[in-house]
Amino acid sequence: MEALLTTWWVWLAAALVLGIVEMLIPGFIFLGFAIGAAVVGIALLGPLGLLSIPAILLIFAVISLIAWLALRRHFALPKGQVKTFDHDIND
Repeated sequence: MEALLTTWWVWLAAALVLGIVEMLIPGFIFLGFAIGAAVVGIALLGPLGLLSIPAILLIFAVISLIAWLALRRHFALPKGQVKTFDHDIND
């Protein structure tokens, strides 16, 4: 299991799967995790590959949280506004 979590291509494959899940279930939740997995996968090619699994998972969690917060801030409605619909799409 340890060798699997320290392999860069597993993280990039997980990023791809999470990106596909985000397309099926939009909401910018899985996209934050996909960005975190992609960053960790790319970083494992460099000096991050020497870290322990708990450290790698902590980096993944922190990057995913930062990505999610950035996506939420960028794509959120202006402060105080609520998305409302006046008409039915079938009218």
